[in-house]
Amino acid sequence: MQDLTEGIARFQKDVFPAKTELFAHLATHHTPHTLFIGCSDARVVPELITGAEPGDLFVIRTAGNLVPAYTPDADGVAASIEYAVATLGVRDIVLCGHSACGAMTALARSHDLSGAPAVAAWLRHADASRARTTAAGDVPDLVRQNVLAQLANLTTHPSVARALAEQQLTLHGWVFDIATGRVEELATTGSALAA
Repeated sequence: MQDLTEGIARFQKDVFPAKTELFAHLATHHTPHTLFIGCSDARVVPELITGAEPGDLFVIRTAGNLVPAYTPDADGVAASIEYAVATLGVRDIVLCGHSACGAMTALARSHDLSGAPAVAAWLRHADASRARTTAAGDVPDLVRQNVLAQLANLTTHPSVARALAEQQLTLHGWVFDIATGRVEELATTGSALAA
């Protein structure tokens, strides 16, 4: 906790004063251009990876960057997606997986999750990802297939489907490599992006 307290002090002393006008604007305006859906993993920091400023990204982080297919039952992921797309009007959604993902590793290597029943239940949202993966135990392929499967799940959300049909939204699939800082784009060009 001491590190966090010291971090707040540094933010208030050094960062905030340099961005006073930005924060004054953000106090009354919330207009992010991109919904970034990533993993809860502490090593994957969307704003750091993208160089985004406060206010640029609306961020959802879930274990394994999973997006359950739409159901009429309310849940936090669906509500956040709907708010970002239908209310905030984001123009892009980035779904970002990453190397060394604990969730994907657990699935690919069939780890015993009996001691973590909530995690095991949550990871069932990656069943299609596992089915898409050709080689058992191939974590990097599962990470990529999971990004593609979660993008497919995104399109089941009515707000996303509507915005796509109206050509008001573009979906992007990325994989961030922690060791190299590289980002591979899957859904559009399949090329590596500059770090």
